[in-house]
Amino acid sequence: MNESLLPAQRLAIARNPQRPGITDYIDMLFTDFVELRGDRLCGEDPAILGGVALFHGAPVTVIGTRKGKTLEENVRFHFGMPSPEGYRKALRLMRQAEKFRRPVLTFIDTSGAYPGMEAEERGQGEAIARNLFEMSRLTVPVIAVVTGEGNSGGALALAVANRVLMLENAVYAVLSPEGFATILWKDAARCEEACEIMKMTAQDLMGLGVIDEIVLEPEGGAHLAPAIAIRQVDQVLRRQLAELSKKSGTALAAERYEKFRKIGAGKENT
Repeated sequence: MNESLLPAQRLAIARNPQRPGITDYIDMLFTDFVELRGDRLCGEDPAILGGVALFHGAPVTVIGTRKGKTLEENVRFHFGMPSPEGYRKALRLMRQAEKFRRPVLTFIDTSGAYPGMEAEERGQGEAIARNLFEMSRLTVPVIAVVTGEGNSGGALALAVANRVLMLENAVYAVLSPEGFATILWKDAARCEEACEIMKMTAQDLMGLGVIDEIVLEPEGGAHLAPAIAIRQVDQVLRRQLAELSKKSGTALAAERYEKFRKIGAGKENT
């Protein structure tokens, strides 16, 4: 593990457009993937990709935020910022997973929920809150992997999991460092300073008990050797899923609830 990188340097790696995204993970980790679209209420949100697949021969539900690797793709996928329809689609798939007793695996790479007025008009806040509530009660194993950026409630809406994993150079925070600097100092240019204060790296969050495991990346970042990085994720997912699959549904829900209740306890002055 490279301990010498500054938080701002890890942020730059996390934002690299060639970093593996949800489609790469689906192609390399899963077989027989069937995409399921729409929230059955309003429409389809391409910023969230989800469906059913086999993971080493076992059925799972896979859900992930989707960014593009080109400007054209990013525009089509709303730069990876989901709308209410995306969160409701994700919830629909999680409820389906509960019904058919499939584990839920989520992959998170988003700068946050879509901030447009139309998203608020269609219930963005309620959609995110509903996911937090419903995910806390699922009785199937839930594993979340922060692969790039994981900012604000837009990320947390897919991360109320039994195990929260982060790639070595991923970041996970209450909002973007630019937003933090703008709110605190009225100066977005102080982004690097914000990165230090926010404790947003995997190494910081492991120490604070927010995440459960750090997935190592190839030297220089996952974008330089995607196949190696994804194999690392595969190994950790297999081990964590095997452990969780031994537990009852009641225990899974109770442990997940307690896990999030305890985050930050006794660390107020850290």
